[in-house]
Amino acid sequence: MPTESGSFATARQAKQKRKSHSLSIRRTNSSEQERTGLQREMLEGQDTKLPSSVRNTLLELFGQIEREFENLYIENLELRREIDTLNERLAVEGQTIDGAELSKGQLKTKASHSTSQLSQKLKTTYKASTSKIVSSFKTTTSRAICQLVKEYVGHRDGIWDVSVTKTQPVVLGTASADHTALLWSIETGKCLVKYVGHVGSVNSIKFHPTEQVALTASGDQTAHIWRYMVQLPMPQPTADCNQMSGEDEVEFSDKDEPDGDGDGSSDCPTIRAPLTSLKSHQGVVIAADWLVGGKQAVTASWDRTANLYDVETSELVHSLTGHDQELTHCCTHPTQRLVVTSSRDTTFRLWDFRDPSIHSVNVFQGHTDTVTSAVFTVGDNVVSGSDDRTVKVWDLKNMRSPIATIRTDSAVNRINVCVGQRIIVLPHDNRQVRLFDMSGVRLARLPRSNRQGHRRMVCCSAWSEDHPICNLFTCGFDRQAIGWNINIPALLQEK
Repeated sequence: MPTESGSFATARQAKQKRKSHSLSIRRTNSSEQERTGLQREMLEGQDTKLPSSVRNTLLELFGQIEREFENLYIENLELRREIDTLNERLAVEGQTIDGAELSKGQLKTKASHSTSQLSQKLKTTYKASTSKIVSSFKTTTSRAICQLVKEYVGHRDGIWDVSVTKTQPVVLGTASADHTALLWSIETGKCLVKYVGHVGSVNSIKFHPTEQVALTASGDQTAHIWRYMVQLPMPQPTADCNQMSGEDEVEFSDKDEPDGDGDGSSDCPTIRAPLTSLKSHQGVVIAADWLVGGKQAVTASWDRTANLYDVETSELVHSLTGHDQELTHCCTHPTQRLVVTSSRDTTFRLWDFRDPSIHSVNVFQGHTDTVTSAVFTVGDNVVSGSDDRTVKVWDLKNMRSPIATIRTDSAVNRINVCVGQRIIVLPHDNRQVRLFDMSGVRLARLPRSNRQGHRRMVCCSAWSEDHPICNLFTCGFDRQAIGWNINIPALLQEK
């Protein structure tokens, strides 16, 4: 009787081992499914205070988790079996090639290379599967906490800035590259007033703390102060945006963007001339803001200076010099005579006007690229954002190093802080908007899909903490502003 060769016997033993192992896996999977079914029936039979919709969602999510990890477990076993088979094959080949044995080092190198490839495949599969589970939880959470309420469409070009009035009636203001600033009814999305006094891009808009007066900065090298009168229309029922699809991200073409006039800004009242024009800059005025009390205003320009003006007389009070490159933003403290300016020179500066006879300046260095904005919070903190994809929280009493650093995956544009709850809003170049707390903990990401959210770079954000319908607004280069309802108590509870 012919005898089996060594390699044939080894191959047959490996085949039998795989067969028995496969049967073992099937038996294990069957028993696991039965046990899981029993556990689910027990859960469904228990009394619970959860609403049925929430309970069903939880059961679906847990079922998805179970299926994903079951698939991972099976694939892991199969990959391990392939590794064993490969090692056996290499060992057999090492004994039969020209009747000489390969050195242990050569065998180890071949086996290690194959094992590393399979290990990398396992890691990739695991990450892809678990990311689906995590994204399912994030989608459910973000939808419940962050809801899109209204879209404000009417500009013909990108929107650089958004702001909310501090006086009644509460309206939304937007500044656009189409040379106009628009005021909107928050409830209805109707355009209330159009300001057309600038001959260049309108780069920022801020409202007077006590009067119906707006301050706009423009690429025409001026800042304008203009008065408005608005009468709010009756609110109309809004469609439920919660039924929109999930966070599946898609690319958009130009035809997907809102039409130029959208809701018809052309038929709203138009203001053509300012009360006062501030004209001391020699370059684009990129931002402007009111000092506390509203009697003075500060502007920031690409001519590397910031100017402080007397609002009543339009006279230049101080010219703030020191930045080495163009300024990108300026912001004033809500209760003190403090100004912070940011620049492309990777720094931001704190200017102190509390003593009328002298003003001091502190330079903050910590970013490696353009500082796109720096804003005050209540107390002694400043938050700065940069094109270096970081956001830093600073203590004004210790300017040497930040007390918290947030690292992101995209350049950060004009940030904003919810003063009461100390929540930072980060608008990004990559169309995302994220919420963080002051310690750098991520709280949420605003939903964005093929049917809601911004379609181009998000430029700015603004809080309106007391408004019952929308308490956060964002604007972008897709020519629209969006009003969101953020469930802040739920957001902080999730934290």
